[in-house]
Amino acid sequence: MKYQNLLVALEDNLAIVTINRPNKLNALNKQTIEELHSAFKTLDKDKGVKVIILTGSGEKAFVAGADIAEFSNFSVKKGTKLAAKGQELLFNFVENLSTPVIAAVNGYALGGGLELAMACHFRIASHNAKMGLPEVSLGVIPGYGGTQRLPQLVGKGRAMELIMTAGMIDSEKAHEFGLVNHVVALEELMQNCKKIANRISNNSTVAINYAIKAVNAGFNNDVNGYNAEIEAFGTCFGTADFKEGTSAFLEKRKADFPGK
Repeated sequence: MKYQNLLVALEDNLAIVTINRPNKLNALNKQTIEELHSAFKTLDKDKGVKVIILTGSGEKAFVAGADIAEFSNFSVKKGTKLAAKGQELLFNFVENLSTPVIAAVNGYALGGGLELAMACHFRIASHNAKMGLPEVSLGVIPGYGGTQRLPQLVGKGRAMELIMTAGMIDSEKAHEFGLVNHVVALEELMQNCKKIANRISNNSTVAINYAIKAVNAGFNNDVNGYNAEIEAFGTCFGTADFKEGTSAFLEKRKADFPGK
């Protein structure tokens, strides 16, 4: 499928999704959000894709924020619908995707851009990355999950300060806070993401799917995370991947997971 604002490349078991609006610093508009939803949905159904890497085009920005011109004149009703639909279509959708998504944060990840990076399963940043949620400087708050995911990742106090000051932090501070897993040189960013993605792709896609669900359950107030883990753990025993994984271990060979 062809997209106007995205580039999608397949490399072996990996898919690289690049938000391609360089003249807008890859800002998220309605069309880009819809295209991302479509791309993630399609890739998640592709059994040949075991890991997705998400990044932004160019060296300046992962995603510099939402396209403010699209909603500057919205009413309360329209603003509420904007946040609800965006979370459903993209941010919550990515967080709960069965295929692991790595955010390769190159340059600015601000507002909706940081919220998108936080919705990914984990983040790797380049040295030039800058992150923040500047929404209160516009008279609004983060509406794509930022007030929820940022405290989960960096703690309530740090999240409150970042949100209320509308400030930015660099990649080293983001790493110190636990917002990103690794910081690498810009020219090494994709290589490092692919290296980790390849390690992930060697493992059971079925087990990884259940692990994602179990971890996310622990952050859902309506779900008992421990019970979700127990159920997922037990379910794994009925999969072909479990049979292959345990057989390979006992036979001292590399597992060839069927993904079932």
